[in-house]
Amino acid sequence: MDYKYIEQLLERYWNCETSLEEEEILRAFFHQKEIPSYLLRYKSLFTYQEAEKELKLGDDFDERVLAEIERPVVKAKRLTLQSRFMPLFKAAAVMALLFTIGGVVKHSMGDGKNGVVYVYDQFDNKTDDPQVAYETDTVKAPLKVPLKTPIEK
Repeated sequence: MDYKYIEQLLERYWNCETSLEEEEILRAFFHQKEIPSYLLRYKSLFTYQEAEKELKLGDDFDERVLAEIERPVVKAKRLTLQSRFMPLFKAAAVMALLFTIGGVVKHSMGDGKNGVVYVYDQFDNKTDDPQVAYETDTVKAPLKVPLKTPIEK
């Protein structure tokens, strides 16, 4: 069989020069059962429209869409004063627990002393003494390098 006319139509189809009637001829040709092997690669291109016409939505399509759209109505939950302040109560309990644990740790880590006791009546005002600038503020912060005064040479 001679398929020159179909080959010419295909060539014109790829160049976008075919009319609607010629495209219908191509669709009818590729809808046949016996097609030459070298033209089989074009069959799906011309038969997909017929196959797509057969595809339809299922019977349960409307039900599935409506089920996705419609959400069940949720009634408002009545809030009591206790339930409104519950986060505040929880935060207060956590803070009390942290302060308690901190106090226990501080007390257990202590060096036996009860802390620094300031006795104000034994305070010695040394603002007139130039040596005061070179002294440390507390006994717990020793100097790493001994400082030499400008008087010592």
